[in-house]
Amino acid sequence: MGATRPVTGARPRVRGAVHRLGLRWVHLLQGGALLMPFFLLTVVGMGVVRPSAGRVLGAQLAPQFLAYALSLPLVALAGLLPLVRTLESAAARALCGVPAAALAQGPAGSWAARRRSAVWFTLHAGVGALVSGASLAVPPMAAVLLAFPFVPALRGKRWMWPWHHAGDALWTAPAAGAALLAALVAVVYGAGAMLARCAPPLLGPTPADRLAAAEARAAALAARNRLARDLHDSVGHALSTVALQAGAARRVLEADPVFVREALAAIEETSRGAVADLDTVLGVLRDGRLGGQRGEAGGPTLASSLDGLLARTRATGTVVDLSVDAAVGPLALLDSRVSAEAFRVVQEGLNNALRHAPGTAVRLRVATRHTPRGAVLALTLTNQVHAERPARPSRRGGGRGLAGIAERAALLGGTADARDEAGTWRLTARLPLTPRTQEVTS
Repeated sequence: MGATRPVTGARPRVRGAVHRLGLRWVHLLQGGALLMPFFLLTVVGMGVVRPSAGRVLGAQLAPQFLAYALSLPLVALAGLLPLVRTLESAAARALCGVPAAALAQGPAGSWAARRRSAVWFTLHAGVGALVSGASLAVPPMAAVLLAFPFVPALRGKRWMWPWHHAGDALWTAPAAGAALLAALVAVVYGAGAMLARCAPPLLGPTPADRLAAAEARAAALAARNRLARDLHDSVGHALSTVALQAGAARRVLEADPVFVREALAAIEETSRGAVADLDTVLGVLRDGRLGGQRGEAGGPTLASSLDGLLARTRATGTVVDLSVDAAVGPLALLDSRVSAEAFRVVQEGLNNALRHAPGTAVRLRVATRHTPRGAVLALTLTNQVHAERPARPSRRGGGRGLAGIAERAALLGGTADARDEAGTWRLTARLPLTPRTQEVTS
């Protein structure tokens, strides 16, 4: 027995169309309600200017339409208020079925956005008032026409239409009533469709809104890239260090218990630091606190964390020679952003040496250089390259370490490069002592 296919037909589509029509009808009635205070204010003003106008407003249509027309400029002035765009966008999204992506979410900031909101507000209130008036007048009229042939009391009155005479024309009254109801539905459908079509260009984001949203997205991407680089450098270095320490401890497990204890203590300390870094990054992602500057209190810098980094690296048996030129001065006096990025550069350089050339000595030099663009902090890491290993670090799936170093340098307006020089791997980074921040999102 074959699988039963779901039954699809016109009924769900009809229900959807009726539901959409009902919501848009409510939206139009809402527009009529919004116009009412301005209409009443105009009526009061007309009564003050011309007292006789108040007597004819309730009996004649011409003064009512005049009051309606005079109230529209007041509606347009109210539409210039910044919050109008927020309220009208919410109504258009909920009742007109306009996608949220096509509408601006916040108040109108620029005057261009306010003018567009004023046009929409006037259109919504003006068209809504006309539809509201028709919705109040047409159904009773149609009900009288539908019941006219069947109610003698209705036929006994004199109406302003030809059906008060007896005869065959009497039975055309229900058809006229049904036509009036159909016309009202058609008007509501057309007016609702027009407002739904006009909402995106009038209530949608302006070029300035789009630019601000693009800048916010770029800033968020840059912040996430910074977090990814920090996580890559800290956790990657910790894992490489732990692996080498564990391997060294395993080889001398029975011969040198003192070294094994030291290695296990270093593994514990390194793992604890990596977990703390991971918790920090995950906390930032959960709380949405993106975009903060590196180098803030508690972040690793050359002054606060370089000694610990070198100690953990040396615990793997790797010889690390550090030299700091006297011209650099105390590391604690470096700009916090420069010091933080410099620490991450050194961390990734040591990580590459541990991963791709374990057992070779590493030399780290910190100096200052003067360039045409200003003074820079020059970081140089060198180590010998194993003959059996490729000169440039490479991993299946593509490494991001060297690319991350280049991004960190570019972030401050500096440069970084790495190359093999006759069997010696040299990583050099030049960071301006006065950083020129450039967000790198790639």
